[in-house]
Amino acid sequence: MKKPKIALVGRPNVGKSTLFNTLIGERKAVVERTPGVTRDRIYGEAEIEDQQVILIDTGGLEPEAEDLLVRETLKQAEAALNEADLVLLVVEAKTGLTPLDQEVAERVREKGKPVILVVNKVEGKEDLLNVAEFYSLGIEPLVPVSARHQKGLEELRRLIREMLPETAGEEEEPRATPLIRVAILGRPNVGKSSLLNRLVGYERMIVSDVPGTTRDSIDTLLELPDGRRYLLIDTAGIRRRPRIKARVEKFSVDKAFEALERAEVALLVLTAEEGITDQDQKILAQIEKRHKACIILVNKWDLLDGRREEGNILLEQVRHGARFVPWAPILTVSARTGRRVKEILPLVEEVYAEYSRRIPTAQVNRALEEIKRERALYTPSGHRLKFYYATQAEIRPPTVVIFSNYPNEIPKSVERFIRNRLRGYLGFQKSPLRVIFRPRR
Repeated sequence: MKKPKIALVGRPNVGKSTLFNTLIGERKAVVERTPGVTRDRIYGEAEIEDQQVILIDTGGLEPEAEDLLVRETLKQAEAALNEADLVLLVVEAKTGLTPLDQEVAERVREKGKPVILVVNKVEGKEDLLNVAEFYSLGIEPLVPVSARHQKGLEELRRLIREMLPETAGEEEEPRATPLIRVAILGRPNVGKSSLLNRLVGYERMIVSDVPGTTRDSIDTLLELPDGRRYLLIDTAGIRRRPRIKARVEKFSVDKAFEALERAEVALLVLTAEEGITDQDQKILAQIEKRHKACIILVNKWDLLDGRREEGNILLEQVRHGARFVPWAPILTVSARTGRRVKEILPLVEEVYAEYSRRIPTAQVNRALEEIKRERALYTPSGHRLKFYYATQAEIRPPTVVIFSNYPNEIPKSVERFIRNRLRGYLGFQKSPLRVIFRPRR
């Protein structure tokens, strides 16, 4: 069955993200006392009373605000309300009922969706007394909870299960194609969210010239008419650690690397203005360390229109800067004009297919024999290295295990030589190859 969707909405700083994380059972949304931390809508799966559901966390609603980012946050929350089967309107007992709560309640009521009024932060007698004033909103059922202390959540789950419309969801066709998880990484303000919006064809992410607009890692499921499916994960801009001052930004960077862990393919976004920087190389090093497939996207290529020689020099600089990941294809694009954006997903498919390839053991050993004929290899202590046989043990990443006489003494230079030669012999041109050395049994 298609999973019903539940949107969490409310004014800023009422604890929506804490409640969201508690219900899905993981720390997916960034939680911080500063209002306005959540801006885009964040999706997470949960099981509520044996029912699989999708929860949607949203930014704080401020209907009358003039600030651009706040207005964009409101649009994201409106989109969540429109697609939801059930709404959790979250308020908080500490402050009590506010005019902004009343505005948000009116906005929710206009949608005509089933609503549960969740009074959060009920942690003492005084908070309990404040709960009564929320009945004036005219929304029932009302349930007092403390998401932080996990109080009242059993009653909330029971109400959610009761109020989910019976028609929420319909039979879903079995999927024949794999879901490819793609993490979009890069420094702040290189155009990651603009590229994602171009890929999905609508304004999924808030786009602004202000660095750090995206703070959470946001999942977007993209299904194409031909059945191909991608989970696109937009991440916060990754800056150098010494430059990260705000606590919330530290969480965002950690979330970006968590997104990389669960992805198969990473899209590293650079810009034609700056080329490849030290920070880009550090991000690439993290991608290589985790043995992830990667595509390097040079965004804002339209800035070099009519300057071919300058563009060629920039590409050479990028290739040189990324020489330690020679398998990562480089694609020049423009999120602003849409140039070559349509080539990204076919290239993702190509890279993913190689990343998922399994090579017969006989072919792996033939390649190993060719490498052994090229030259003799030694340990730092002077022992000649012998390589007896090899086999591919895993895919995603493709992993070759080689049995040797001195597996723990193989220098990095020899390991790199063997890995690069194996990649060439086995045809892994656009995918990393992981090599593990073990003693012969």
